[in-house]
Amino acid sequence: MNQFGALDTAIIIAMVVVYIAATSWLSIRLRSKTTGEFMVAGRAAPVVVIAILLMSEFIGAKSTIGTSQEAFNVGIAASWSVIAAAIGFLLFGLFMAKRLYKSGEFTISGFVAQKYGKTAKLVVSAVMIYALFIVNVGNYVSGAAAISTVLKVNLPTAAIITAIVSTIYFAYGGLKSVLYVTIFHSAMKILGIGILVWVALSLTGGIAPMVSTMPEHYFTWKGALNGGTIGAWIIGTSGAIFSTQFIIQAISGARSGEDARKATLVAAALCLPIALALGLLGVAAKFLFPEIKGLYALPIFLQHMHPVLAGVVTVSLVASIFVSVSTVALAIASLIVKDFYVPRFQPSPERELAATRWISLVVGFVPLIFVLFVPQILALSFFTRALRLTVTVVALMGIYLPFFNSSRGAISALVLATVATTVWYLLDNPFGIDNMYIALVAPAIVMVIERLIFPAAPNATEHATPHPGAPELAAGRRQQH
Repeated sequence: MNQFGALDTAIIIAMVVVYIAATSWLSIRLRSKTTGEFMVAGRAAPVVVIAILLMSEFIGAKSTIGTSQEAFNVGIAASWSVIAAAIGFLLFGLFMAKRLYKSGEFTISGFVAQKYGKTAKLVVSAVMIYALFIVNVGNYVSGAAAISTVLKVNLPTAAIITAIVSTIYFAYGGLKSVLYVTIFHSAMKILGIGILVWVALSLTGGIAPMVSTMPEHYFTWKGALNGGTIGAWIIGTSGAIFSTQFIIQAISGARSGEDARKATLVAAALCLPIALALGLLGVAAKFLFPEIKGLYALPIFLQHMHPVLAGVVTVSLVASIFVSVSTVALAIASLIVKDFYVPRFQPSPERELAATRWISLVVGFVPLIFVLFVPQILALSFFTRALRLTVTVVALMGIYLPFFNSSRGAISALVLATVATTVWYLLDNPFGIDNMYIALVAPAIVMVIERLIFPAAPNATEHATPHPGAPELAAGRRQQH
């Protein structure tokens, strides 16, 4: 085991600083100059670029650290937490990507407004902001875990470093630069995971010693998990993909609806090998270092490699943090600006762009307050997906079951399901029922009950936000901003 000295730590820090400086310069070079570029990248992004962004966001720092943490405890079956994203992207590409793209909207709340009206739009926006805010709390914790291991600082200090660096990075460039800089981040992430797997298997002597020594469940399809948990992961992740703001925003940057669909299918393929690698790392950490906390299942390998390699892996984790925090914070800022700031203040395009950047700064630092209250990253991750699943259920019922078109029913479902899911999570899933299933069933039950009580409820479309005459017209308006 390497105990990094002052020189080793200085080398690693220097590599991180150089990477940050280089990608920050690139972000400035590619910075968004209009609101349209900031929000939807001018609708000119290639398929592969969008696919890499989608993959990198759902396998960000939180999922990278969290999946290995879970595998440390339950076995390689923890890979299902990321395989679920592959399944979700596949379903999203087949059934939803084109429809959302052609709606002309780049926020999920705007899409819902076309079905249920303005009030429902604001409720969806609030629920999504709440969910994504918690997502970034988890991002900061997982990122800080890696940084604290290498720099030998405590978790709060590492979280502050994470916040400062990542917020400066994302608040300036907008979606346009985030899309293209993510190519470099993702390349570093894949390289870093590859190095970690190589080091882990070198230390274990391969997979065979682990299989022969460890409990059998560490290498079965469900491990120490139950089928209900795996099912909840798949349902929750798929539901989150269907409704999450940064997914909608990313595919809105595509050149066409068909490109949006292709991007999600490519993202699905990219998720699979990374899922298995992260699960294997957690199992290897349990085999080699059974006494450590699961949170450090991945970062522990940094201390067992050459400082230069540790620097590359640290950079890859920092890159994951950048992707995660940047896209989530950008999504939150977009919702705040489009649904609350613009309607209230009617700013000029220049003021709107400036306000978006200032709001991004605030969004980047607020999660620090809650960092110390998040011990289980993966559990938090799937709770936030459960919250987003409620939005998906309401949206899909509006699309495929038009009988449930009451604005009152949609709003009641969103509010009650969000509260019920949160309470169920805080109570630690009573009766062994995962909060994901509460998020799946609660909104549907509320909407059915509302329809039975008020059978003559007014059609939401009478109060819905008018749909632009054509997607191209909507895109044109966005580009003007």
